[in-house]
Amino acid sequence: MKNFFSNFKGDLLGGITAGIVALPLALAFGVSSGLGPSAGLYGAIFISFFAALFGGTDTQISGPTAPMTAVSMVVIAGIIAIYDGSVEKALPAILTIFLLAGLMQIGLGFLGIGKYIRYIPYPVVSGFMTAIGVIILITQVLPTLGYYPKEDESWVEPFIPQAEELILENILKEEAGEGILVLEDFKETISRADEVTENTILEEAKTLAAKDASGVLGAIKVLPIALRNINWLELGLALATIFIIYGFRRITTVVPSTLVALLLVSGVAYGFGLDYRTIEKIPEGFPMPNLAIFTEFQFGAISPYIFTALTLALLGAIDSLLTSVVADNMTKTKHKPNRELIGQGIGNSIASIFGGIPGAGATIRTVVNINSGGKTKLSGMFAGILLLIILLAMGPIASQIPAAVLAGILITVGIAVMDYKGLKAIPNLPKDIKLGPFNLSSEVLVMLIVLVLSTVWNLVYSVGIGLVIASLMFMKKLGDLTAERSDVKSLDKEKTWADEVDFPQELKEKVFIKHIKGPLFFGTTSDFQALANQIPNTASYVIIRLDRMQYMDQSGLYAMEDVLQELNKNDVTVLFVDLLRQPRYMMERIDIIPDFIPEEHIFETFKECATWIKQHVNGN
Repeated sequence: MKNFFSNFKGDLLGGITAGIVALPLALAFGVSSGLGPSAGLYGAIFISFFAALFGGTDTQISGPTAPMTAVSMVVIAGIIAIYDGSVEKALPAILTIFLLAGLMQIGLGFLGIGKYIRYIPYPVVSGFMTAIGVIILITQVLPTLGYYPKEDESWVEPFIPQAEELILENILKEEAGEGILVLEDFKETISRADEVTENTILEEAKTLAAKDASGVLGAIKVLPIALRNINWLELGLALATIFIIYGFRRITTVVPSTLVALLLVSGVAYGFGLDYRTIEKIPEGFPMPNLAIFTEFQFGAISPYIFTALTLALLGAIDSLLTSVVADNMTKTKHKPNRELIGQGIGNSIASIFGGIPGAGATIRTVVNINSGGKTKLSGMFAGILLLIILLAMGPIASQIPAAVLAGILITVGIAVMDYKGLKAIPNLPKDIKLGPFNLSSEVLVMLIVLVLSTVWNLVYSVGIGLVIASLMFMKKLGDLTAERSDVKSLDKEKTWADEVDFPQELKEKVFIKHIKGPLFFGTTSDFQALANQIPNTASYVIIRLDRMQYMDQSGLYAMEDVLQELNKNDVTVLFVDLLRQPRYMMERIDIIPDFIPEEHIFETFKECATWIKQHVNGN
């Protein structure tokens, strides 16, 4: 406990400073997620406090981050669509996914996965981070222009017929679920349809219109309309925010420029009574747990998003542990990766119960904390407490923040989060693969695939595809390199080993000696399988020297079986010399030994094998 309070003053200052930096970002990420500013603030409060308390990085400041918010948007938008656009109805299912992600993080920590996170290929991370930046930039263009598709009658009107069709479909589904036969009791259907008001249809049409305009492709689709309907006040507030954020940094970095922009632009807009659009109202009082997560739990509502929850858990783990490495370098300490995952999981789990969006270790906030004097877990806990005090004392005031200000803040976040280091390296990376007439870099290809697919399709699946492609390319490279060293390619280039010098010259037409140098695995099997076709017709015996073949995988095993089968068919006797333990075990499992290679044809040394050859060949 003494060590816990050993740096109280420094931790207090670091926590307060980091909390101030976190405030505008928490509100902005909450708005961006689709759950509103309060969800971002709740996430920042609980994740910061509990991830610090239970985590493995003393100076880490956690909370909602751009990558975690981007993936959360996928979950939130998808589940809200299932619940006919009602955030209130969809909220328990959404928070259940976030809770599941937190529990998965705790599980990853207990399983000791933390030390393996660093093996995720850099091109995948680079493409993903740049995609996050692009998504934030494009999706924030509309609120920056002050254009909201669901409030534009000309955009919503074409969706009214589709809304009527969907409402009728839902009525029929309800009746089917209640066992009502529509054709026999059509009056019931008409009765229920009569209860549907024009306002209900319009709200459904607005939901469909908003969904069609969501995401990168949706934003691009409605951009021409937005440019014809610019709200100049909203645009001015957003641009002023961006200008102050970048301009104030040139003056000083002691005071967070994001907070300065938030206070200054919001203060001017409110003080002059400008007719601007405010953010959603932030509830007053202490956050209350959403018990509907447990009382209204439906597995069917969350089952399509279980993989997404795992992605959130892994992404939060990567995000947090990368920040932990930064903190280590600054403080000359060493974090505990698995404990950090457990802490992040606890923080995300508790935040979800109270209605917060998920988060992770935040690099900028952590750096600010360290530079301001934070050294122990108290600093992260103080940051959470400060945000809670701001919520309790200033909730109504914070509800007057212009939406355009948060859009401006998010645009600067989008610009900052992109991986410029990876983008700058594109021209200089070696072009190690050939696709048709083009020579390309495999690293660049993976990064671009993840970047493009994440931006226009699906963040979760894109990362999975990127990992698979990167792994396959890595295995191909490894296979090629190993094949070069394994020397299983060509029989006509065999070099005589020292103990083969005295082998009788007159036997060389009948006896062929083959060396395998290196593992026999999927990367070398195609070359090895050419063995049977390359053996001279005069050869009746093939000696395969295996003392340098330390490993054989399943692909290599079946390649060996095919070659031995072919040689056996051609009446060629195969002899093994110095067969090592692992390959022997594999061959015994599928009866290559003794079906194709009996025990008497396996020799410990080449000298023993040569003696056997001399006896049997001469005997022939």
